[in-house]
Amino acid sequence: MKTFEQSDRLNHLPEQFFAKLSSKVMEKVAAGHDIINLGQGNPDLPTPEHIVSRLQSAAENPVNHKYSPFKGMKYVREAAAAFYKREYGVDLDPDHEVALLFGGKAGLVELPQCLVNPGDVVLVPDPGYPDYWSGVSLAEAQMVMMPLLEKNQFLPDLNKIDEESAKKAKLMFLNYPNNPTGALADQSFFDEVIAFAEKYDICVVHDFAYGSIGFDGNRPVSYLQSERAKENGVEIYTLSKTFNMAGWRVAFAVGNPSVIKALNLLQDHLHVSLFGAVQEAAESALIESYEPALALSDTYEKRRNTMVQAFNEAGWQVEAPKGSFFAWFKVPKGYTSESFSDLLLEKAGVVVAPGIGFGESGEGYVRVALLADEERIEEAAARLSKLNIFNT
Repeated sequence: MKTFEQSDRLNHLPEQFFAKLSSKVMEKVAAGHDIINLGQGNPDLPTPEHIVSRLQSAAENPVNHKYSPFKGMKYVREAAAAFYKREYGVDLDPDHEVALLFGGKAGLVELPQCLVNPGDVVLVPDPGYPDYWSGVSLAEAQMVMMPLLEKNQFLPDLNKIDEESAKKAKLMFLNYPNNPTGALADQSFFDEVIAFAEKYDICVVHDFAYGSIGFDGNRPVSYLQSERAKENGVEIYTLSKTFNMAGWRVAFAVGNPSVIKALNLLQDHLHVSLFGAVQEAAESALIESYEPALALSDTYEKRRNTMVQAFNEAGWQVEAPKGSFFAWFKVPKGYTSESFSDLLLEKAGVVVAPGIGFGESGEGYVRVALLADEERIEEAAARLSKLNIFNT
């Protein structure tokens, strides 16, 4: 069979580091091993019933069997605006400051293609969500990494960004609550970011995927709650984590009208729009009870507490994350993030994600997800204890 060459654009895409890990896990499962998967980022609990019910009834409406408007139904954009007003006190124009997205990942990958030219600089957190890299690669731009270090509470030190890179930068990606570190940012940090963005004419892109998940009484703040935030950037909000709707692929971008316009223009060429029944379900999620989201955050906090206590009792000295449904734990001495992850999979049947997969500054850590119930977390800790590697 003839093979057609891929384009240079595809050949230059970053390697999907975690595809190799996924393959290893699937082999173990296929061989009949009991695997506790704490390496995934896929919510393990169902979507709230009232959202599912709205989808079911909406799917029977013939109106939703047609193409919906390219920008999505106005009611779902109005629902997003109402959600931001209710939860964060932020005013949004649903026609010019809200864009419906096919999941948060789509918007994050699309934004560099909307605003960046070949050779321009994009400031990217390290460690960070690897699909930021994909969008930068597709735009043929250059990444400048912003290390997230424990000594700085896993916030980038903007003073360490060299002047030349800052002047060439067009975009800055941020993500709090943070994947993979579980760190939070406060409003004073976003104020500092906005001042930096204004000085160098940079568009801030805040990935707020875990915006509903904060622990110890800390409610994550929105980038848009800071003054002049809309003038200087956008925020990406997905329903995937807040309402356990990962498979539904629905999110929105909110903020600067020129960025929203650019996103809508690109999406006009790539998509038609989301299935109308999914849009109706999204409206229900956004305007009806927020209690399921709060209850879900409480569930993750209980799992976090169980994990931290159990892992420490097993001899692995770990610290509790402040938000998201991830924890960022240091590997024991003598291991790399990848060799330690391999050991846990091979000897304990426990999956964690090697930190190096999130960037060079991720070396020395693994990401552990709070996406298993407390019984399975305790079982994972018991398996770790039997390895006898933490007290040597």
